Amino acid sequence: MPTPKRTAVVTGGAGYIGSHCVAELRRAGWETVVVDNLVHGHRKAVTGGAFAEGDVGDKRFMESVFSRWKTDVVFHFAGFAYVGESVKDPAKYYRNNVAGGLGLLSAMTKAGVKSLVFSSTCAVYGVPSQIPIPETHPTNPINPYGMTKLMFERIMADFGSAHGLRYVILRYFNAAGADLSGTLGEDHDPETHLIPLAIDSAIKPDSELTIYGTDYPTPDGTCVRDYIHVNDLVEAHLLAADYLASGGASDIFNLGNGAGRSVREIVETVGRVAGKPVRFREGARREGDPPRLIGSSSKAETILGWKPKLTSLDEMISSALRWRIEHPEGYGE
Repeated sequence: MPTPKRTAVVTGGAGYIGSHCVAELRRAGWETVVVDNLVHGHRKAVTGGAFAEGDVGDKRFMESVFSRWKTDVVFHFAGFAYVGESVKDPAKYYRNNVAGGLGLLSAMTKAGVKSLVFSSTCAVYGVPSQIPIPETHPTNPINPYGMTKLMFERIMADFGSAHGLRYVILRYFNAAGADLSGTLGEDHDPETHLIPLAIDSAIKPDSELTIYGTDYPTPDGTCVRDYIHVNDLVEAHLLAADYLASGGASDIFNLGNGAGRSVREIVETVGRVAGKPVRFREGARREGDPPRLIGSSSKAETILGWKPKLTSLDEMISSALRWRIEHPEGYGE
């Protein structure tokens, strides 16, 4: 008899990273159920499988999802992720990222769904005292976004103790690029991520990038971040699900390339790859931005067998540029 397909519920599966995860799951033979309220997601980004429109924090809605589809694992991407916005409107982030996640866990517990892969962030570490950052680094978030992610991580641990939930927490920074098929990409409203903003400032005559802060204690004065291609990122999520399916204990893994890139490096590379200079102006620092954030992925490599393949900054930017040129209006929704 053929091996029955595994079923994954992907919250936030119509968003940037979630939609790429769904595509990779389906390529790997999984059945998928996307749960998304389409506040930031796009229905056109869901390339296959089932779709259930609703809020992950709505316990009754999530219970109906789990009663309809027998679920092997939940991939949880349904979180708000704008650092600046979290500083200005923390209540929005606590409601969605913490209370919403609690509704999801309660519905999972009632349905007997025991496996969860969580899309977290290295922002839980705050300003790091060690670079690259290991998983043992103290957690001390400096913005509400990072704090809400850390709070949900701790809630997961409590559900693990009380209800037998097994989970993998994946902490990472800047997802970049677009699916190599050219069918999926990055389309946020508002767009706050550096690479798509820099691309727009190179190819759109009415667009100008702002570099927030040029006086950080870094080689060129701008923030340094660890960028990882979105396809590499979602591969780690699938490996995490396999790890749980094989009996792996709940654990935390950092994901990254282990090499930081400054804002100015990104701007220069976008200009070179696009063949057009990026128009930019220099602005003040943003509240809540640490100078350098680079994660160590050695634990993920050792235990999950994960290693990024698309590590070239040119590759990341080229894939993002292709999607941006072919989809000038994003998903058009």
